[in-house]
Amino acid sequence: MYNIVIIGGGIVGLASALKIKEANPKLRVAVVEKENGIARHQTGNNSGVIHSGLYYKPGSLKAQNCVNGYNELLKFLRQEEIDHDLCGKVVVATNKAQLPFLNMLQERGAENRLTGIKRIIGDEIKQYEPYVKGLEGLFVPQTGIVDYKKVAERYADKIKHFNGDIFTGNKVIDIKKIDEKLIQVVTSKQVLTTRLVINCSGLHSDIVAKLTGIPVNYRIIPFRGEYFKLKKEKEHLVKNLVYPVPDPNFPFLGVHFTRMIGGGIEAGPNAVLAYRREGYKKTDIHLGELMGSFAWKGFRKVAAKYWKTGIGEFYRSYSKNAFTKALQELIPDIRKEDLEPGGAGVRAQACDKDGGLIDDFLIQENERIINVGNAPSPAATSSLSIGQYIADLALKRF
Repeated sequence: MYNIVIIGGGIVGLASALKIKEANPKLRVAVVEKENGIARHQTGNNSGVIHSGLYYKPGSLKAQNCVNGYNELLKFLRQEEIDHDLCGKVVVATNKAQLPFLNMLQERGAENRLTGIKRIIGDEIKQYEPYVKGLEGLFVPQTGIVDYKKVAERYADKIKHFNGDIFTGNKVIDIKKIDEKLIQVVTSKQVLTTRLVINCSGLHSDIVAKLTGIPVNYRIIPFRGEYFKLKKEKEHLVKNLVYPVPDPNFPFLGVHFTRMIGGGIEAGPNAVLAYRREGYKKTDIHLGELMGSFAWKGFRKVAAKYWKTGIGEFYRSYSKNAFTKALQELIPDIRKEDLEPGGAGVRAQACDKDGGLIDDFLIQENERIINVGNAPSPAATSSLSIGQYIADLALKRF
């Protein structure tokens, strides 16, 4: 018998369990994860950036949780002696049309309480990134890098220290209401009885939410982000992190360069529709899941709205020349032969019925269910803050 069962062993589910156990160690808490280990999907396949809160609309859950979570995360990393580096990043406008959006980012950064952001013009950019070409840019000192899989593993260690349970290899098959107070979570290996279910299942959050009976007015659409790596002899072209000015109407940041905490430079990602929810390769296809994406009216509206952008993303996915050309807008010295295949991640993007790509965190609840429906980037940076938010919702019931 558990007080709380959390579905999903990614960084948000683990942070929520940790915050609940820290606040009330006596509560019996279990995390169930379908994979044979934690942090196997979005947490373990992202670029490892510690986000500052520059991009997010002031007052949104993203902005609040990113700024608060950033500070909590840094404190945790220092206390736990987890390797990280606050190296800063440069956001670059490469044409005049991007300058108003660069101004908007600078204003948002100030509203989100970021200090020390510096406007850099022309050759000033080269003081930070010698090989980057742009009209103007922002240097954001708060941005950093870390390995979020290691962070998630440390969360798990602390949950176990508080006598919390983590069950891997337990795929949730059904969720059944027993009576007015109790719920059964049926997994592929066992049945757990609990008073509260928290759904943090990422790429499958809408499917699990339907099992709980909570109204689901969105669909998770999986977008694959593909990376190249710079060859060792070309890593000098990037010192730290280099980003373009993002399209404000599209919830992806564009191809960029990221120095990794474990070494190496990633270039990317693009953003293409994945052919299955866990489709990390172009050859990963699940016809049912793919048809499910196209069957969703909201996604068809998204496709109609962003078809030009989508075609460009697909073209870059299948054309190394096109991918290289996009990177050359930031660093002209990059050549196709400088790139070698990297990894890929899949983003769980919630899409509503009206064709909106839900940009903010989406959390729904009733008396016995808390559903984290959408937790895109910067969820990893924000994890301890989101975890506290979810913990506060949960603890009111006890």
